[in-house]
Amino acid sequence: MTETTQTQRTAPPPQSPYAAYKPNSPEFRMAMGVLRGLRQDLCTHAFAYDPLPRLRGDGPLTRRLPARMREYALWTPHAVVVAAALLATLIAGTTAEGSGDDFGTVFSAFLALTPVLLTLLRPVGAFWLSLAATPLSALFGDQWDDWPWRAGSFACHLAVMTVVALRTRPRVAGWMWALTAAYGLIMETTDGSHYASNTAPMLVFSALVLLAVTVWHIRRAAQQEVTAQQTVTEHERSRRTLLEERTTIARELHDVVAHHMSVVAIQAEAAPYRVENPPPELERAFVTIRENAVAALTELRRVLGVVRAEDYEAPDAPQPTLADLDALLANVADAGLSVDKTVTGAVRELPQGVELSAYRIVQEALSNTLRHAPGASARVEIGYVLGGLGLRIVNGPPPQPSLVKPSPGAGHGITGMRERVSMLNGEMTAGAAEDGGYEVAVFLPVPAVTEGGA
Repeated sequence: MTETTQTQRTAPPPQSPYAAYKPNSPEFRMAMGVLRGLRQDLCTHAFAYDPLPRLRGDGPLTRRLPARMREYALWTPHAVVVAAALLATLIAGTTAEGSGDDFGTVFSAFLALTPVLLTLLRPVGAFWLSLAATPLSALFGDQWDDWPWRAGSFACHLAVMTVVALRTRPRVAGWMWALTAAYGLIMETTDGSHYASNTAPMLVFSALVLLAVTVWHIRRAAQQEVTAQQTVTEHERSRRTLLEERTTIARELHDVVAHHMSVVAIQAEAAPYRVENPPPELERAFVTIRENAVAALTELRRVLGVVRAEDYEAPDAPQPTLADLDALLANVADAGLSVDKTVTGAVRELPQGVELSAYRIVQEALSNTLRHAPGASARVEIGYVLGGLGLRIVNGPPPQPSLVKPSPGAGHGITGMRERVSMLNGEMTAGAAEDGGYEVAVFLPVPAVTEGGA
């Protein structure tokens, strides 16, 4: 006989009406966050020593004053606070004279003076002292006086909130206004024996003053942020300019030094074969020259991307142009490279940047021929067209067998040519030719000069 066991399900407990106020509810967390903010801004280190600093001497007005007057002008904030304290004291003493109580008059003046002066040393503590002094000064009035702030307390509390708001962040101003409103509403609710209430004027005047101070804080923070951003932007612009200059220097170093060192290496390697039965000492000397040249080229390529000279001045000598190509071709011819030059179109003067870039491209292409295809012949074609300048540098395959071995490179030459062409918004193609050689074709646009723009 089998027994059937039935599982009894337990019904969930009824939902408590106070579940929304448990510690894990959003409302509870928001309330705790508000209390933490209040404690952090107005309770923690409320009476910490925080003296009011002097003005900076580099302000737009203070720096125009004479040296002696500037020293006094730096204490202007302290003088303004003292003047506000004396004004509140005068108002408190004047309004309390009619009561006939000398002690009440002196005590009311003291309660109006102390909180304002305390803002010079302990601003947040001065607010609490002003709030606590308000009901004490009200004890010496009668039911016809304003409630809950007498005239002296009104001026004192307004001055204290203004100074504290100026010396702290905008959130503190909001807390002070909220506590002031809470105090006024509580006093009006608990004591209805007075005929007049000045809670509404206090809240309106303090709201306007604190709003103006908050706007000043926001504007000042925005100005500081803009100034910092401008400083960062200027720094980045200077850094970018420096990097561009270093890139230009590195490219010029590669174009000039690599070309001449390649010529030295090729000439040193080919020289022993031009002399019949050269002495061993001469052969070793040329081998040493070539090894040093190749080592210098390797080191140049290794440090090409890092130019550490911070102070660079442009050379006084004029930069090479297409008119100097004949000297360049004669130089590479001495190294054993046979080059034919062809010029088509009407030769004219081009912008300096185009002339220099075209010269460097031809120079780099011929240097690559010397390094990678020793013994080959090359052809340079220059075409002056209506929209710009066309270049074509073609070299044939190296002879087989070759007495001179090719020198491997790091590829910076083609990259440098592409950078120059890209800088001028031109076009470039580079690749192997059908006969086994190499071809570089470049077009550099040159804007046409109209008669109106001439």
